[in-house]
Amino acid sequence: MPTKTTRMPLHPQVQAFISAADPRRPKLYELDPEAARAQVASVVALIGAGPAVAATRDIAIPIRDATIPARVYAPERSHGTVLWLHGGGWVIGDLDTHDALCRTLANAADCTVVSVAYRRAPEHRFPVALDDTWDALRWAAAEHPSTPLVVGGDSAGGNLAAVCALRARDRGGPTLALQVLVYPVTDHDMTTASYVEREAEDALMGKRSMQWFWDHYIPDPADRANPEASPLRAPDLSGLAPAVVVTAEYDPLRDEGLAYAQRLRDAGVGVTAHHYDDMAHPFFSFVNVFQRSNEAVDRVAKRIRATVAPTEPARYGAAQPRMQP
Repeated sequence: MPTKTTRMPLHPQVQAFISAADPRRPKLYELDPEAARAQVASVVALIGAGPAVAATRDIAIPIRDATIPARVYAPERSHGTVLWLHGGGWVIGDLDTHDALCRTLANAADCTVVSVAYRRAPEHRFPVALDDTWDALRWAAAEHPSTPLVVGGDSAGGNLAAVCALRARDRGGPTLALQVLVYPVTDHDMTTASYVEREAEDALMGKRSMQWFWDHYIPDPADRANPEASPLRAPDLSGLAPAVVVTAEYDPLRDEGLAYAQRLRDAGVGVTAHHYDDMAHPFFSFVNVFQRSNEAVDRVAKRIRATVAPTEPARYGAAQPRMQP
């Protein structure tokens, strides 16, 4: 008889975090975008400061019709450039919400990290965020022509990174050494098992929050099947840069992330996959808070280093979180 598998429970640190939340706090989908951004900004204080890096600077990246803010993190030694696209459902999140993550990643990967503040919905709907990040990727390639280039992001940022990798293939560059997709949005389908499991907002993010994000980013559901919004629907994934795909068990995006990784493999693209059975969306950016978050960032950083500087030994380990189970 087949062995029955038991689902791993949420990590004690995540359980403690959820239990400590104020039950009177409004759900994300109950707020307007500005109030949601203010609510998420409180996470910055919770995560705390990231590690020191050799240098940081805020810059403005020229794009087709404007400039967008970005923050550059330079470690003591840099073997490559990572363009990082923050998560937040194309609506929330910014340079500050991902500051600690980008600092940790820059040091651990020995790469210059450029964090991009693309314009957000609903003030700027699809494809503005995508076009902003595409322009930023081409800018990074021109600014750092002699070093390997990596594009990465988490959640909605993972969606933008995946589509930028497709554009890079289809538009003649820039050449990418790696694409890093952390629980990426790859499809608008909300009938998958992982969405059904997350009907309730019981593990940091659920189905209704994702509905809220999509409604602000692309209001007409008929437009969401565009492969530049739902890259899992791209007809051909061959010839893309190698990928790192990170997924979490307690995440409505789990199944589409796993499906995208499998489609990449089927197309002959090299995939390094990391699945966290006891984690929830958006754990990756909670460095200093969850032990597994630091471990995950460190694993991704080691893969980046192995790609951009294969002869260099790893020099950094994951920082220890303040919060204990």
